[in-house]
Amino acid sequence: MGGVFKNMKSGWKSFYELIKSTKPSKLYLSIAIVLSLTSTGISLIIPLFIKDFIDNFDISQLNVTYVVFLLLFLIGQAIAFGVSMYMLNKLGQKVVANLRKRLLQKYLSLPIPYYDDNKSGEMVSRLVYDTGAIRAIMTYHASNFVQGILLIFGSVTIMLILDWKLTMFTIISLPVALLIIQPLGKSMHKISIAFQDEAAKFTGKLTETLGEIRLVKSSTGEELEYNKGTEGINNIYTYGLKEGKIMSLIYPVISFVYLVVLVFIIGYGGLRVSSGTLSAGGLVAFILYIVQVINPMSELSSFVAEVQSAKGATQRVIGILNQPEEDRDKELVVTDAQKSINFIDVSFQYEEENLILKGLNFSIEPGKLTAIVGPSGSGKTTIFSLIQRFYQETEGEITFGDNPISEYSLDSWRKNIGYVSQDSNIISRTIIDNIIYGNDQHHSDEEIHQAARMAFADKFILEFKDQYDTVVGERGVKLSGGQRQRIAIARAFLRNSNILMLDEATSNLDSTSEHLIQLALNHLMQDRTTIIIAHRLSTVLNADQIIFLDKGIVTGIGTHEELLSSHEAYRSFAEKQLDIEPILQ
Repeated sequence: MGGVFKNMKSGWKSFYELIKSTKPSKLYLSIAIVLSLTSTGISLIIPLFIKDFIDNFDISQLNVTYVVFLLLFLIGQAIAFGVSMYMLNKLGQKVVANLRKRLLQKYLSLPIPYYDDNKSGEMVSRLVYDTGAIRAIMTYHASNFVQGILLIFGSVTIMLILDWKLTMFTIISLPVALLIIQPLGKSMHKISIAFQDEAAKFTGKLTETLGEIRLVKSSTGEELEYNKGTEGINNIYTYGLKEGKIMSLIYPVISFVYLVVLVFIIGYGGLRVSSGTLSAGGLVAFILYIVQVINPMSELSSFVAEVQSAKGATQRVIGILNQPEEDRDKELVVTDAQKSINFIDVSFQYEEENLILKGLNFSIEPGKLTAIVGPSGSGKTTIFSLIQRFYQETEGEITFGDNPISEYSLDSWRKNIGYVSQDSNIISRTIIDNIIYGNDQHHSDEEIHQAARMAFADKFILEFKDQYDTVVGERGVKLSGGQRQRIAIARAFLRNSNILMLDEATSNLDSTSEHLIQLALNHLMQDRTTIIIAHRLSTVLNADQIIFLDKGIVTGIGTHEELLSSHEAYRSFAEKQLDIEPILQ
């Protein structure tokens, strides 16, 4: 029996600390407690009123005032109970809303490696379903539990005064109920954790499938995804069924125990009444108190089951909230962007994998164009991720001027970087929302339209019925690749960052779109420190310096002409892509 109390105590402590961290309203809680105590107090008084009413009942001398007072007590109890429930519900909803806000803020503050290891669908499930389990405790079960405890102690005290022999028999039944709850509670805890994990996995898989629905359909993968989804649904069904089986055991068994107790008390109490040692009103009052004990005991068993269910959810939520966040609170602020970015003996690896980058040493000069070229998988995009501080270098350091970039405020550093990727990330909002996204400055419509014109995006935008208010769909599905790229470039124009990073921004486009985007990029790159990842050398022939990266190692640095004459791998690249005669051996 000690095990269930120990588990409850541990689970309740974690739950309490989590709720306390959301800073619930003390005023609401105080009002709810006062009303709950009032409701409980009235509930304890009413059976005594009924006892006196029955014992002194005389139809010829019916006391109307007595009846009115009894009705007022009943109405007062109902009002106090209802308002108390509402206040606790409101408090619980507010607490869970604050908890969800904390989780959302936490998700947005977590570093990129966390997202590498966790599926977004599972994270959504934690925010919605795990907090939902906590909400059930807060808004319903906790209030019933508190009132139930008060009713049990108050009722038992009065029952001892009315008839201690009947009361002692009633108390004996409590350990029986707890012995039944203990093993069932442990099983409920294990099943609930498994159920929540399976639900999170299913949500993650479903989110991934629906997010790539075009791939699914173009690959005729509907049946494959249906089978995988069905497997997840069946697993959830199995755990739900196990949970239901335990619940179907808890309530009937406890109800049976209490029914046996009640039948015995009615029989034994009847004998006491007939012998004159207990009044009829006393027996009725005693039975009413028994009912007031039975209902809270049923709620207690439900509460124990729900706590076990919410215990896993609480641990998950606390685990997420305890995850280390990105270090944003550096005091150093970027005030002069005309400094070089220096890689000094930089190496990097993802956790236990082999080194992706090995001892990089180079400088990116301010106001100049630097291109990074090399075979696929050589680590070019990883360099971009390190500059944006998505990851921390394993060895060495990256400096901006004389200071490591890790010493700058994260917001200050990233606001000085404009990033245009080959994927041209677009959110499912309007075109204007995408252009101004992440820009904390207020811009007039003319400034936004000017950015679109500079990116050669205004023409196609104005062709839409809703123009700048056009909703682009999930991942910008209503736009072509070239249109998405031009909106991303318009965003970079509006952001007006001093450092520009272009990850093959003209790849996979038709010649017309590529020409327009290249014109926009040429304009955007003027007087900015620009870093380009290039798969096609034709886009970076005029770069101030080209860094050739091969298997995570810098094997050459120079202009196009310098590398062409001195770097064999670069010349091989150039011969394949450009109209250059190979050197005869």
